Amino acid sequence: MPDLIPDTAAKPQAPIAFIDLDAQRRAIGARMEEAILRVVRSTQYILGPEVRQLEAELSAFAGVPHTLSCANGTDALALALMAWNLRPGDAVFCPAFTFAATAEVVAWLGATPVFVDVREDSFNMDPASLEAGIETAKRAGLAPRAVITVDLFGQPADYDALLPIARAAGLKVLVDAAQSFGATHHGTHVAAIGDMAATSFFPAKPLGCYGDGGAVFCHDPETLDVLQSLRVHGQDNQDKYENVRVGMNGRLDTMQAAVLIEKLRVFPDEIAARQRVADRYNAALADVAIVPSVAAHNVSVWAQYTLRIPGRNRADVLAALKARGVPTAIYYPKPLHHQKAYARHPIAGNGLPVSERLAAEVFSIPFHPYLDEPTQDRIISAMREVLA
Repeated sequence: MPDLIPDTAAKPQAPIAFIDLDAQRRAIGARMEEAILRVVRSTQYILGPEVRQLEAELSAFAGVPHTLSCANGTDALALALMAWNLRPGDAVFCPAFTFAATAEVVAWLGATPVFVDVREDSFNMDPASLEAGIETAKRAGLAPRAVITVDLFGQPADYDALLPIARAAGLKVLVDAAQSFGATHHGTHVAAIGDMAATSFFPAKPLGCYGDGGAVFCHDPETLDVLQSLRVHGQDNQDKYENVRVGMNGRLDTMQAAVLIEKLRVFPDEIAARQRVADRYNAALADVAIVPSVAAHNVSVWAQYTLRIPGRNRADVLAALKARGVPTAIYYPKPLHHQKAYARHPIAGNGLPVSERLAAEVFSIPFHPYLDEPTQDRIISAMREVLA
């Protein structure tokens, strides 16, 4: 019998997923499959009992009196603004460095998005730029009505500064928590900050379903009553064939609610796991890139791990990482005020230089709560090799 010779040839490494949704599925798969099957067996596919259960559990988790689930995060933003009766001639202040949905819903209603700059340290709305934006809107003959803060990449915005500015100007505050649901500011969940909050349950979000989903959070039963009507074609909540306002078809289906109920059970542990990954990344990469920072009074849910590389050719860096098996993404390559659909809308002050600079510098690397340390080390090694 010949001697056994150990195989020393290098074995191909498994591909790295940017966000590994299958890792979570494997961790809670049995409970998830049973929850989905219960809905299938019940045949209550629209506004079944799981929808009401989810809304109650989201309220309890976030410390908000009332939650309304809906079809997606964009509808969540729109429902909040519709409840405030936004009209043409109204100004709504939005950061320019964000996803288009934030401004899109304002334009849907005929109101005017006024773009505001962000801060380099947090990627979130700059309070000084918000003040400039309010003056810009007034000079343009617009009526300042609301501000949509965006907690980008999972960190709460600077509400200590933003809320007093909004109150002094008579603005409603809508917290866009599409990337930050589960984060806290001075111990308060972001969904409980402001007049209303909206979030997304898109699969890649920190708390995501198996399709599209969203939610609106509010503080009084009267607003909830309006939101419930708007969610189902503006119907009267006592007589579904009496439409008392113009609404939408924005319901969350029961199966997605069942998925979210199960995911909410492991969500606190996942938030802690996200922080551990972020801590390792920060410790290993702070000397080769500008790593994200979180204010001492905030807890982030780290929707993305986004770095800056000023002075470097980003395209070359991303190509080199791709060659080493590390996927990347750019959030966001073009600020909203430079995009064709929004270029005609006002901007705060004399320009938005930070948003423009960040769009040219940022990129995100693989990040999720199930990212094991050996895979983290592969990513870190490639990053250091490329950026050193």
